[in-house]
Amino acid sequence: MGYDIERFVGYVNEGLLCSICRDVLEDPLQAPCEHAFCTACIHGWLVHHSNCPEDRQAIDVSVLRPLYRYMKNDLNRLQLHCKNREYGCEMVCSLESIDRHERECEYSQIPCSNAGCTIQVERRNLDVHLAVCEYRSRECPNGCGYTILSAEDTQHNCVAELRTELELLRSEMICRVEEAKHEMESRLDSQRRHMVQKESILQNEIEELKSQMSRMMSDVRSLMAAERQHRQELEQAELEKREL
Repeated sequence: MGYDIERFVGYVNEGLLCSICRDVLEDPLQAPCEHAFCTACIHGWLVHHSNCPEDRQAIDVSVLRPLYRYMKNDLNRLQLHCKNREYGCEMVCSLESIDRHERECEYSQIPCSNAGCTIQVERRNLDVHLAVCEYRSRECPNGCGYTILSAEDTQHNCVAELRTELELLRSEMICRVEEAKHEMESRLDSQRRHMVQKESILQNEIEELKSQMSRMMSDVRSLMAAERQHRQELEQAELEKREL
């Protein structure tokens, strides 16, 4: 649906009216035949029809396009009253900026922020309403620290509330202790597995070193035997030399 034409100040060009609802275009689209419509209006129309509501030319959603720029500019420059005029707002602004104003308008009807309250009040009166709302929350005047609603005053029992709070805290503490215990056990298991792996690696390295030492000792014995053999050969050669 478009903007109610009665809200606008001065003359509104016929071309800026929706061909379906006959109000001023809201979020407009244009058909190839140049007739313009509110997006919601033409989408609703095309659910049951397949032609333009003005000249009956065949159209579908795929051929709809944004409004021409010059028409869009003319539309945005139109001046209109705030929708909260009936509540006392006297603001008149351009169509381009009306949404921003109405989101912040002090005369807008907004719901009470207290859970359970269904009353709607003007934004400017919200603080006054919250101060007296029967659903407002406040701290228990007896000192238990519990937050209560005014409507629950007659059922509030400090001892019962504190006992419930204590049970919740105890349960929470038990859960946290169990979680910490499981986490520590998990860490210990992880460290234990890591140490076993490390021990296995070190054991393998020791065995490899032993094997290397054994090979080295065997090589040393071979070298020493070769050295003795070489010395004996030299001594034999020396002896033969002397005999000659």
